[in-house]
Amino acid sequence: MKQTILIAIFLLNLVMQLHAQSEDSIRRNLPIQPKTQTDSINLKKNHYLIPYLSNPIRENEILSFGSKHEKYTTYRSPNEKKTFFNSSYSKFLIPTALISYGIIAQENKSLLNLDHSTNNEVGEHVSKHVPYDDYTQYAPTIAIYALDWTGIKAKHNFRDRTLIVASAYLVMGAAVQTMKSSFGVERPDGSNFHSFPSGHTATAFVGAHILFKEYKDVSPWIGIGGYTVATATGIMRVFNKKHWVSDVVAGAGIGIISAELGYILLPVWHNILGVKENHKSLVIAPVISTESAGLGLAYTF
Repeated sequence: MKQTILIAIFLLNLVMQLHAQSEDSIRRNLPIQPKTQTDSINLKKNHYLIPYLSNPIRENEILSFGSKHEKYTTYRSPNEKKTFFNSSYSKFLIPTALISYGIIAQENKSLLNLDHSTNNEVGEHVSKHVPYDDYTQYAPTIAIYALDWTGIKAKHNFRDRTLIVASAYLVMGAAVQTMKSSFGVERPDGSNFHSFPSGHTATAFVGAHILFKEYKDVSPWIGIGGYTVATATGIMRVFNKKHWVSDVVAGAGIGIISAELGYILLPVWHNILGVKENHKSLVIAPVISTESAGLGLAYTF
């Protein structure tokens, strides 16, 4: 048990270091584009537009310069103190806490009692088997693609979403099967010793977390819906006496952290597959004035 906990802590630390190195690599490889600026008071300087990678760009971080000839935007970094809670590591805080709870519950008497008392309550009040958990575990993942097909645009294209989902599923599957074999916890119904952690819950939360990250800019309710379905999947696993509460809690953490790793691994897949981002764009717009009319064309390459 102690060896398993130490291995888990080592792997988490390794993941954080890889993520930090990945961000540094992106910053180093980012092209710097000079832009000549002439503002309303005729200041002429060369500005370099470098996106701020550690935090999303917010409206109060945008400075616009314009004149009668041109208008463009540059960015500045926020003057806020960087702490753990607004760093790139904070995304791992909640899933790590959930996984830690599940591991500790295997040895902690109070948490074990909570598992067994909950199972007893379920046995007294829930008599029917709920058959939907085998299907709801995949519902959030299906929604990742279905919403985009209905015209609600996801953050990433189909190719990148598929790479993210595939990577997350591989990480999640490996973690769940390894822990099931290592801990050997008996299921509440006594069917086998593969109870901890819950694979159904981990699968559901992988899809729910990717769904949230892909569509959070469209509406937060999409992600909330995904998390609701994932939580319901975990509850049904407890109702069906297939898992203890601690199994479900740890499964949720594994699902979330696997989804995050799926995003971290995306640039790695791009390098392996030789994927190059296409920044070309063509914009055609009507140009109408009091003296003439026509079409304006802008091509970025």
